[in-house]
Amino acid sequence: MERSPLAPDILFQLGPLPVSRQVVTTWAIMIVLVALSRLAFAGDRRRAQGLGTVLEIVVEALASQVKDIMRRNPWPYLPLIGTLFLFLTLANLSALLPGVAPPTAHIETPAALAIVVFFSIHHYGIRARGLGPYIRHYIEPTPLLLPLNIVSEITRIFSLMIRLFGNIMSHEFVIAIVATLAGLLLPIPFMLLGIVIGIVQAYIFTVLASVFIGAAVEGAEA
Repeated sequence: MERSPLAPDILFQLGPLPVSRQVVTTWAIMIVLVALSRLAFAGDRRRAQGLGTVLEIVVEALASQVKDIMRRNPWPYLPLIGTLFLFLTLANLSALLPGVAPPTAHIETPAALAIVVFFSIHHYGIRARGLGPYIRHYIEPTPLLLPLNIVSEITRIFSLMIRLFGNIMSHEFVIAIVATLAGLLLPIPFMLLGIVIGIVQAYIFTVLASVFIGAAVEGAEA
């Protein structure tokens, strides 16, 4: 029986747990992000140069975007939003490395990130508005809306996952098909397009996460 293209590529076992190539790539990206952060901001941040300056520009740009979206102080939410953007950018662009499949092209990684966003929405919402008021907003103005609000919470997180997965996976399939039919040089324009797609999809995912969190904390004091 032919192997499904969506099946994970298992590299080894950790006891009873299979470890796929996508998980190893994710670990590598996490290590790179931690190493770059320590390298850029070791010691006094005011003295950060080069890489530190670039990262500071990215962080300031993200903070400005989050502030425009949420209409409130962005810094309490920036550790999550900034980490999502940086991780997704590196994950999506990892496809440019020979022999590396982006973890976001497999459903497990977008699903895990969507779950993180799901719980973060409720965490920030409860922290900003209090448990009682936050729960009550699901039954206002009538308790009859409770089922619809629950379905809405699930479907928007599901769409967040599918949007990221579908765009990255479909681009990988296009590259593979073109490379098979036309050789190695023709796919280069598609790879350049892949850079744009990877960054745009990382941006869209983090913007939507900001919108959802902003809606959860709406009405609370900024």
